[in-house]
Amino acid sequence: MMKKNLLHTVLTTALLAGASAGVQAAEYKTILIHGFQPDQLTRPNNTDVDYEGQEYWSSFWNQHADARIDWPSYERLQGKIATDYIWPKLRAFSQSNLCNPGCVFVTHSTGDLVARYIIDNQATWLENAGLQPLNIVATFDMAGAGGGSELADTAVSAATSGGVVGELTRQAVELWLGSMPEELGILWDLKVNNARQVAQNPSDNAPRLRFVANSDEYYNLTAGFLPGNDDGVVATHSSCGASNKGSFGSCSSSIALNGQLKSQSDAVTSFMPYHYPMLMGDDYTHGNLPDAGYQGKVAPVRTSFNAGYKTIRYNSYEETTGSWFWKKTYRYVSESNNQSFSRLILNSL
Repeated sequence: MMKKNLLHTVLTTALLAGASAGVQAAEYKTILIHGFQPDQLTRPNNTDVDYEGQEYWSSFWNQHADARIDWPSYERLQGKIATDYIWPKLRAFSQSNLCNPGCVFVTHSTGDLVARYIIDNQATWLENAGLQPLNIVATFDMAGAGGGSELADTAVSAATSGGVVGELTRQAVELWLGSMPEELGILWDLKVNNARQVAQNPSDNAPRLRFVANSDEYYNLTAGFLPGNDDGVVATHSSCGASNKGSFGSCSSSIALNGQLKSQSDAVTSFMPYHYPMLMGDDYTHGNLPDAGYQGKVAPVRTSFNAGYKTIRYNSYEETTGSWFWKKTYRYVSESNNQSFSRLILNSL
C-alpha cells in the first residue's frame, strides 16, 4: 500500500504540460543516473567520476535532484561499477533513510541500463547487509539504452578487429566516441544482446517511463548502423523499451514519432516488463534530450495512462495541415514547444 500511495503521488500529475514546476510532491526524492561518457575510455587513470557526473547534469537537473549515482564508463557494469560505485551509494541511501518516503530515478542513455540492474538487485544486496531496501517508485528514462545500442556492437567489433575497419565504420565510431577506443569498459555491456540479458525480469515492479528522441547529431553517419528510427545513438527498440530488438518506427501503433496521427505498421507492440513509453520528441537528439536549452514539440504516446487504480490524462492539442489527400493531423503535448523535454518531465515530478 505504501508503494501504491507513493506511485500515485509521483504519477498523478504525469506530464501535464504547463503545470507549475513549483507545485511538486515533496515526499519523494530524485536520484540522477547519467549515461555513457565516451571520452572517459581514453583516460581511465585521469577521470574524476564525481565531478564529471555533476557536470553531466549541469544544464538543468543538478538543481532539481537530491542525489546522483555516478559511475565510470571505462569499467564493466557487473564488475567495478556495481561494487565500487553503485553499492556504496545504495548503502548510503539506505543508512540515511533517503528513500523511505520513495525515490524516483531520472536516467539518461546508459543510465537506463544501470537503473534496471539496480532495481533488480538492490533489495537483495541491502537485505544481505542487514539494511532496508530502497523504495523506488518509478524511473523517468530519457533516450534509454537499456536495450543496448548497435553502435556499441560496431565499436567493439572495430576496436578488436586488429585494425581492419571500413572507412564508414571508422568515421561513425570516431564521431560517436571521439577516437577509436582502446579501453572498452561499459561498451561490452551496451552490445545489444549483452544489454538485453541484464535483469530481464526485474523483481521490482516500479514503472519505467520512457521519453524518446528521434533526430540525429552525427551528420546521419550513425543512423546506418541503427535499425529503424533512432536518435543518433540508440534505436527505437531500446528507447521505447521494446521486448525484442528490431527495426521499429514508433513507440505507438497509432501516432508517429513526429506526432502525426496515423497507423504505424512498424511500431513497437511488445515491451519489457513495466516499461511504458510516454512522450516522443521528433526534433530532439540523444544528446540534447536532458538539456534545458532545447525546445521542440513533443507527442504523447498516450493521452491517458492507467497507473493501476488511477488514470492519468495529458493535456494535448491537435494541429491539421493541408487538405483533401494531403491532409495530416498531429497531436502534441500542450506548451511543449515552449518548454524543454526536461522541464516537461520535471513538471510531472
